[in-house]
Amino acid sequence: MTESLTRFDSWLQDGGPSALVLHEYLEPAGGPGDVIFPPTFAPPEDAKDKTPGYVIDGEGEQSVCLIDSVGSQSNRLEPLFKQSRYRRLVPQITIQVGERKIDMLDAGHRAADALVRSTALAPELEKAFLDYAEGNAIALAKTAPTTLVFGAWDSRVTQVKAPRLIHSTIRATGIRKLNRAAQYFSVLEQEEIQTLLDTDPQKQRKLLSKAGFLDSPSGLTHGGIVVQGDILRTAILNLTAMRALGAPTADEQLALRRYILGLALLALCAPIDLFLRQGCLLCQRQDRPPSLQLVHRDGQREPLAVRLPEVEEFAQSAAEAFGVGTDRAVKFDSKIAKEVLKKAAKEKKEDAG
Repeated sequence: MTESLTRFDSWLQDGGPSALVLHEYLEPAGGPGDVIFPPTFAPPEDAKDKTPGYVIDGEGEQSVCLIDSVGSQSNRLEPLFKQSRYRRLVPQITIQVGERKIDMLDAGHRAADALVRSTALAPELEKAFLDYAEGNAIALAKTAPTTLVFGAWDSRVTQVKAPRLIHSTIRATGIRKLNRAAQYFSVLEQEEIQTLLDTDPQKQRKLLSKAGFLDSPSGLTHGGIVVQGDILRTAILNLTAMRALGAPTADEQLALRRYILGLALLALCAPIDLFLRQGCLLCQRQDRPPSLQLVHRDGQREPLAVRLPEVEEFAQSAAEAFGVGTDRAVKFDSKIAKEVLKKAAKEKKEDAG
C-alpha cells in the first residue's frame, strides 16, 4: 500500500510538473464521415433576433466546431463517482425533494448549487468555502470533494471560486455544416377538423398546426455537421492548481492532495460513454489510441503510460489514508430556498439601481 500511495508524490511537491494532458481521438459511432449534431447555443443578448446555432470558428480546413464544452464535460464526468466501483471514494449525499431523491453529484454547480444550499448543509458549506479561501480545503474535501476536482463558484454566498482541476473539451476540425427540413402530415382531413373541432382550418391554421391537427412544415434548420478533420477530446489535469490545495499541517496537506489527485486521475482515465446528445454518439478511434503526456514547466513533454488498475489502486489507498467524508441524506428546505431567492432578488434590484 505504501508504494501505491506514494507513487505520484513527485507531482505534488514544489517544482513538480505543470499538467497531465490526455488526447483522445474520436469518431462518430456510425463511422468516419457520418453526420453528428453539435450543441446549439443561444445568440448574444444584443442579437435576440437570431436563432440558436453551432459554435464554429474559421472556414474550410481551418474551421473548428465545439462538440462538448468544459462545463458539459465536467457534468458528464462527475457522476462517475455514483458507480458502484467508485462510490466509496466520495461521500454520497442525497437531497430529498418531494418524492424525488437527487444526488449531489448531479447538481450542476456542485457544493455551490442553489439546490444544495437550500438544505441543512448550507452553513457547513459556507464555512467550508471560507476555509478554502483561507488556504484550508479539508472541510470541502470531506463534504464535496468533486467540487475541488471540477470547480465551483459560490457566487450566491461567499463569492469564493474553486478552480477546475480538470479542463476537458471536445472539438472537431474541418467542418462541413448541413441543413435539414421536416414535414409533419396530419392524418385528419381539413373537413374532418372543421366538423370534429368546430373550427375553421383556414382561420386557425397556425393554432391547429401547432397543436398537431394540421400539416406542419418545420422549415430549414440545423442539420448537423460532417467532420472532415479530427474529433479530439483534450483533457488537462492542472497539477499546478492541485499543489495549491492547502491544509493546516504538512501531513494533512499531503493526504489531501493525494486524495484529490486520485479522484482527478480516475475522472481523467476511466472510460466514459460519449452519448453527448441525440444525433451525437461518439467512440474512440482504433487507429489513434488515447495518449497521456506529463507536461513540465520548461515545456518538456513526457509520454506517460498509466494503466487504469494502477490509478484505481492509488485512488483507493489515498481515500483510505485521507478518510472519506460520511454519507448523508438531507431534505430540501423551502424556507432556506426562499431566503436564497429573496437575497437574489435584492441583489438584482441593487444591480439595476
